[in-house]
Amino acid sequence: MRAMILAAGRGERMRPLTDTCPKPLLPVGGRPLIAWHLDALAAAGIRQIVINHAHLGSMIEQALGDGARWGVSIAYSREPRALETAGGIANALPLLGEAPFLVVNGDVWCDFDFRRCTSIAAQMSASDLLAWCVLVDNPAHHPEGDFGVERGMLSIDAQPRRTFSGIGVYAPGLFESIPAGRSAALAPLLRQAISLGRAGAEYHFGRWVDVGTAERLGELDAQLRSEV
Repeated sequence: MRAMILAAGRGERMRPLTDTCPKPLLPVGGRPLIAWHLDALAAAGIRQIVINHAHLGSMIEQALGDGARWGVSIAYSREPRALETAGGIANALPLLGEAPFLVVNGDVWCDFDFRRCTSIAAQMSASDLLAWCVLVDNPAHHPEGDFGVERGMLSIDAQPRRTFSGIGVYAPGLFESIPAGRSAALAPLLRQAISLGRAGAEYHFGRWVDVGTAERLGELDAQLRSEV
């Protein structure tokens, strides 16, 4: 199974930190934020990883290289400008193969067990699903949530509404309408898959942090350092 880490965002809410350092390389708990994902993916046996980048992308490549130090192989999808989530994934499809693949936002920290994704992908193929999204409790900065889960399927209307974690498994066909190099958001594609009954979901009960501001970065850093 292959995985993609989304790392092309500008990180406007974290300026001035991100003026000179791409958000995925910001240190948390003594190492770059993205390194937590690389360790977790390697531990789950997911060795082929694609990382997209735009803002200060050369710094990401210099810092991570080919991934050998984590025991993985990294390929880079370079974007002259950030293409949003779905656009970035569509642009990287030639690197992701024909089977369902895992995608995780580069600016979240979580303890989700990525080993689950192999069985999720198999279930998706068996049920002809286009997407499988992991939902989490709504954080204080996003109390209204995004989606619900009903009988294992992603729902717009089901209650309670929970927050999309930025972790999903997708079939390449979900992005077939998006030409390479075009900006596109993910939410409309998910809503379309929901309308077709082709989007699964599950709830993650563990830890998850949207590291979207300098304050949340500092809080997570302090928490992780206290656990060492």
